[in-house]
Amino acid sequence: FWFARGVDGVRIDVAHGLLKDPAFPDLGHDEEGIVQPPDRGAHPHWDLDGVHDVYRAWRKVAGEFGPDRVFVAEAWVDRPDRLARYVRPDELHTAFNFDFLRCDWDAGALREVIDRTLEALGAVGAPATWVLSNHDVVRHVTRFGGPRRARAAVLLMLALPGGAYLYQGEELGLEEIEDLPEEVLADPTWERSGHTRRGRDGCRVPLPWSGSAPPFGFTGGDAPTWLPQPAHWRTLTAEAQAADPGSMLCLYRAALAARREHPALGDGTMTWLPARDGVLSFSREPGFRCVVNLSAEPYELPDGARVLLASEPLDDGRVPTDGAVWLAGS
Repeated sequence: FWFARGVDGVRIDVAHGLLKDPAFPDLGHDEEGIVQPPDRGAHPHWDLDGVHDVYRAWRKVAGEFGPDRVFVAEAWVDRPDRLARYVRPDELHTAFNFDFLRCDWDAGALREVIDRTLEALGAVGAPATWVLSNHDVVRHVTRFGGPRRARAAVLLMLALPGGAYLYQGEELGLEEIEDLPEEVLADPTWERSGHTRRGRDGCRVPLPWSGSAPPFGFTGGDAPTWLPQPAHWRTLTAEAQAADPGSMLCLYRAALAARREHPALGDGTMTWLPARDGVLSFSREPGFRCVVNLSAEPYELPDGARVLLASEPLDDGRVPTDGAVWLAGS
């Protein structure tokens, strides 16, 4: 129906849960963690093998409309090799990478997730994908401890092979709103938990577009939004940031423009380069290098390196702590 109406693709919510154990066994108490979900290997309605027959049938339908229709899977599974099953050549086209989203701000952990992702998805011929936030988790500005790390993280993500998904508001550097009044909380988690878990509303507060006071242009008038925006977001509106070359919005725009233009970026391969502990350094061909400094000390760049883009001002030719830089040359 939707392909016939001209849509480009379909995002499949809870793609891992489309099939249930027909015996409907008693699940007991299912404690769902948001950032670190439980082991789903033996769950009676998560990630069952038969779900792939459904997606093979769906893929055939998409094929009837040509090669440019896309399925995107939201599949929370245990391991990259389980995720890869959803994006085999005759199933879905791409899937959110929640291992990357759940990863701590740690160089070793990030490198392991990147390697495991590329290996697992490469084995089935699918492109890797990367994501930092979505509507179910605490925004990564808050998870990582501030906008400085978030700026570095997006340069890391957009330099990796494959595709990237951006969650609305991350390009403005929005943080999790953790002090919403209880009377406005709308996530069913709040009611189901007996008012012990606030749920996901903190990452779903409507975007600030313009102006100096809520609703910041979101409703087109003075009508309040369903979740209140904090007054300090007046400095984070799209309007305010568009006029500030150092803003998060301008960093995203510059990174996305460079990603479109540079022949090394997008799909392809990468090569890790030698670097000290706490630093991620890799090259993409032709002629691109990314350095992310997660260590406590500035990191010296190679002589003659030409900076394409930096998340923070360089410190006498060095990448500062929690900074990232794109360089011309391998």
